[in-house]
Amino acid sequence: MTERRERVAAIDCGTNSIRLLIGYREEEKWTDLVRTMTIVRLGEGVNETGILNPDAVDRTVAQSQKYASICENYGVERLRFVATSATRDAANRDEFFSRIHRAVGVRPEVISGTEEAELSFRGATSSLTQIAWPALVVDIGGGSTEFVVGDATAEGVLIDASCSINMGSVRVTEMFPDLNASGARRARAIENASRWVDEKIDEVARTCDLDRVRTLIGVAGTVTTITAHVLGLDAYDSTRIHASRHTFEQMIRSCTFMIEEPTAVKADLAYMPTGRADVIGGGAIVWLRILRRLQTIQPEPSIVVSEHDILDGVAHSLLTVGE
Repeated sequence: MTERRERVAAIDCGTNSIRLLIGYREEEKWTDLVRTMTIVRLGEGVNETGILNPDAVDRTVAQSQKYASICENYGVERLRFVATSATRDAANRDEFFSRIHRAVGVRPEVISGTEEAELSFRGATSSLTQIAWPALVVDIGGGSTEFVVGDATAEGVLIDASCSINMGSVRVTEMFPDLNASGARRARAIENASRWVDEKIDEVARTCDLDRVRTLIGVAGTVTTITAHVLGLDAYDSTRIHASRHTFEQMIRSCTFMIEEPTAVKADLAYMPTGRADVIGGGAIVWLRILRRLQTIQPEPSIVVSEHDILDGVAHSLLTVGE
């Protein structure tokens, strides 16, 4: 493989947020120049209506234009724009794509759940060391969650199995809106959502051999925000979150906090991004049920959190020629 020493950029347009990464790699070392995220809630209502909300599209296009300007200012030579769960599900995605094309100058790609899972795995593990293999990468998005099991071999790290399931922080919250209610209504919603997520994890277990997992790697906003609570941060600090290791008990306590506390309390947390407080409970249920499932299988696997994910996988894909 031939590496190009040039500035590249990746834009990941998800159900809840749109993210930008600009960087370059030289002598096998990747350097971030820009890594930023904005919550635009592109997938707002798409699970019910099947179309992208016009206001959500406007928000996303406007932010994409800002990202395009940043790319120009940094002299980006190649850009890849990928869209995931919300856009896969939308009947009006072609109109959205046309507007994005005009805004950023490249045609967006709707990547499959399988490719999303593989890019997440490559990005998540790219800067982690001392991992016990096999490892399971879990990427909880707004509309879907990706599961990838990989193992170290003589040829390098190879992916054994992957799957993408239509459950995420926004989707769960919209399916069970009483998660943001109070009292008995919220309790019933938590119970029903947990049961539904457990059924989805049953589907995962038919594809991915969870019994073999020795390291669980969590990525993306739900997990990193919960980790900020685990660490007791006064402000979001990616350097402390990345590659941090935790116990089941620590993660479960913080998941419970995110599920049970009122939205207003969560919104006041210094590390909570604007626009995430009302859906973090739904994402925390997904993460909690995954933790509970693995706890019954492997009492003491290593739990690692990575700040690197699909965004890094997309950016790194631009650095390889001959595909």
